[in-house]
Amino acid sequence: MVKKFDIKSLDLSANVFDKPYNEALIHQVVTARLAGLRAGTHAQKTRAEVSGGGAKPWNQKGSGRARAGTTRGPLWRHGGVTFAARPADYSQKINKKMYRGALCSIFSQLIRDERLLAVEEIKLSHPKTKELLAFLIKLKVENSLIIVDEIDEKLALASRNLKYTEVISVNGVDPVFLLRHENIVITKQALVKLNEALQHG
Repeated sequence: MVKKFDIKSLDLSANVFDKPYNEALIHQVVTARLAGLRAGTHAQKTRAEVSGGGAKPWNQKGSGRARAGTTRGPLWRHGGVTFAARPADYSQKINKKMYRGALCSIFSQLIRDERLLAVEEIKLSHPKTKELLAFLIKLKVENSLIIVDEIDEKLALASRNLKYTEVISVNGVDPVFLLRHENIVITKQALVKLNEALQHG
């Protein structure tokens, strides 16, 4: 059975859930988060790193060919790269105040748009996708992010086959996840914990 409750009935901080929508801040934080996910693992080898080329290919004089000291120079096949690419770090610095501000701004707008749905709890009797789907149908939501206090194994297993549904704990709340879904379903306990974390974090 789905038990919804009015978010306004909770004593939530206005500094967390009643902030103006700061699009510039949110864009900066989301861009930084996505940049941090880039692997940056592309790499090439210089002439010092490729194998072989230890012996001088021919005598310095007398062969009629241009002098050469190695077969692994940039002009040779299988040679090293002149300006070799190196693994890059694309992460951008975002301080805690900015990150927390972006989360508060997003949650405040979700409440204003009535896209943040609060429920008493989410308990499944079996780890079945059908059971979770029935729960979401009763809430009349699609493309949803479910935020719980702690991820239950049954809930995690039941959500795996739902393409547009993700389950995260309060500790895993991220601006990228929040903006990726049309609706956010959050349990009462998770909402209280989130309010505490953003208020004093």
